[in-house]
Amino acid sequence: MANDPLLQPFQLKHLSLKNRLMMTSHEPAYPEDGMPKALYRAYHVERAKAGLGLTMTAGSAAVAKDSPPVFNNILAYKDEVVPWMRELTDACHEHGTAVMIQLTHLGRRTRWDKGDWLPAVSPSHRREASHRAFPKQVEDWDIERLIKDYADAAERMHAAGLDGIELQAYGHLMDQFWSPLTNTLEGPYGGDLDNRLRFTFEVLRAIRQRVGEAFIVGVRYTGDEMLPGGLTAGDGMAISRRLKDSGLVDFLNVVRGHIDTDPGLTDVIPIQGMPSAPHLDFAGEIRREVDFPTFHGAKIQDVATARYAIASGKVDMIGMTRAHMADPHIVRKIMEGREEEIRPCVGANYCLDRIYQGGAAYCIHNAATGRETTMPHTIPKAAQTRRVVIIGAGPAGLEAARVAGERGHAVVVLEAASDAGGQVRLTAQSERRREMMGIIDWRLARCEALGVEIRYNVWAEVEDVLAETPDVVIVATGGYPAEDQPPVGHDLVVNTWDILSGHVAPGKRVLLFDDAGDHAAMQAAEIIAATGAQLEIMTPDRTFSAEIMAMNLVPYMRSLQRPNVTFTPTYRLKSVQRDGSELLAKITSDYASQDQLDLDQERRIDQVVVNYGITPMADIYFELKPHSRNGGEVNYDDLIVGTPQAVIRHVDGGFQLFRIGDAVASRNTHAAIYDALRLVKDL
Repeated sequence: MANDPLLQPFQLKHLSLKNRLMMTSHEPAYPEDGMPKALYRAYHVERAKAGLGLTMTAGSAAVAKDSPPVFNNILAYKDEVVPWMRELTDACHEHGTAVMIQLTHLGRRTRWDKGDWLPAVSPSHRREASHRAFPKQVEDWDIERLIKDYADAAERMHAAGLDGIELQAYGHLMDQFWSPLTNTLEGPYGGDLDNRLRFTFEVLRAIRQRVGEAFIVGVRYTGDEMLPGGLTAGDGMAISRRLKDSGLVDFLNVVRGHIDTDPGLTDVIPIQGMPSAPHLDFAGEIRREVDFPTFHGAKIQDVATARYAIASGKVDMIGMTRAHMADPHIVRKIMEGREEEIRPCVGANYCLDRIYQGGAAYCIHNAATGRETTMPHTIPKAAQTRRVVIIGAGPAGLEAARVAGERGHAVVVLEAASDAGGQVRLTAQSERRREMMGIIDWRLARCEALGVEIRYNVWAEVEDVLAETPDVVIVATGGYPAEDQPPVGHDLVVNTWDILSGHVAPGKRVLLFDDAGDHAAMQAAEIIAATGAQLEIMTPDRTFSAEIMAMNLVPYMRSLQRPNVTFTPTYRLKSVQRDGSELLAKITSDYASQDQLDLDQERRIDQVVVNYGITPMADIYFELKPHSRNGGEVNYDDLIVGTPQAVIRHVDGGFQLFRIGDAVASRNTHAAIYDALRLVKDL
């Protein structure tokens, strides 16, 4: 591996980066009170311990009070950030990993009702679609203040011992000055390109006066907004040359596109089913033409693509951010010749979508990410070997089997189907979501390496389980679509699984009623719409597909922007009855007032497809309860703090019994995997 391009050092001015792999600046929303405390530090240190060359912290760390974070970002405008950043930096430096931070002012990309309720500020009054704030147009005294805010924040990071900073200039305040679409100022900060860049260079000069020439300073920016009237590729090349020629910056971090809308953001940071490395060639063009250290990262989810990016000379440092959320030990596994063991990023984007809805970033199939202070990435061996029987080989069952195998237990999995995967296998029937099978395939490979036995086509009965003389039984049987809804006419509807599996063909006039808001409804809608059927998608909620979240919803909505598809929020399917060759669906609304309750609407269609969520398939669990020692009970306090389960309800019981995932309640893939990890790691 000595000649691996990814493992070659890179000299950035005085800073020697030990390899070419980095995590680009990102905010996983782990701060406490705006500070990078224990969890934030542990998250970055875990990747540093595995050999990462450069970790970029804090996407969008706020430099000013009128740049209030719209999710949980680091507050770089506070002096108290210095000791916390120093602790993080020192801990990463112990493992030879360089540390930088991204500083920004969000400009209009925030809300006025966050933080201290100060008005958003931008070079125009134009609202950003995503965050909806109408900003104040910046004044001269604002500009003076903002330049100082940037310089103050940079000085704090220098004092904290970081190796450098990166200024964010796409979609945020700096880029809002750059773009003709968001800068309506007159000179000296508006008008031609040099005027629009003036604010940036004044900020850079102020920063250099504070931190000196040795401190690393870079800019992450868009080289092409890909919007009519916006910055063009030609503008991007000119900006790149000006940044280099200024002598004020040490690297360029290039992206392409715009982030002011959900579709724009998703094109900049693509999700599963979208092309890999879509902006790599563009970044390579800038590096070739400008001849300056160039970083890049945008859906570089596998080692082969990253290696190509470096070997071909397209960039100097390559970002694998979401990939390192899926597997923090990528670099170590490359160095040890264990690439086949890398847990793959499947592009589900659960991580980013969560933070944009105000939650912490979690990987859909690595439940230890973002929980480094409580969940292990490396599973320790148990003091005593136990026999563990797991019923079900979906994501929950396979994670339980993997972790039990890592613990050194003797594990057998009983699966009713002829293949593993459960609902993930059904989800992956859609071409755009085929990458989801990586969740299953990786676990199957790990189970095989660990000696886990999986028996297919076994419908587990009580006698089958007892015959294994288990010490622990884990029921991970998942669930099935609700069959008793709507209350009247449920025998006349089909469910989304029928459409996804191909067992039922779409009709010509279809009502799809979605009461769960998850992927199943939108996947079925894509299939139905593609046939040309007249499709009405209805939900009782005020928004569509709340469980899918913003960036994942974009590809669905793009595919459903058809004249044959309509969307109807705030209405509920009340009943279905047959009327000759048609179905008559009665529609009501939770929002109807008392005197409107008898004003139900009707739909005459030939097919009703419903999505009411999942009913647990837990018969075997309840049949096993009397035979178990704990009666299926879980001590939640022990589960949360990581203490082994010790409940005894039946002293004569032969084994501990647990159930996880959708066998408990309808949730999602991450919840199922987290159930398994936090339970089994302590067995």
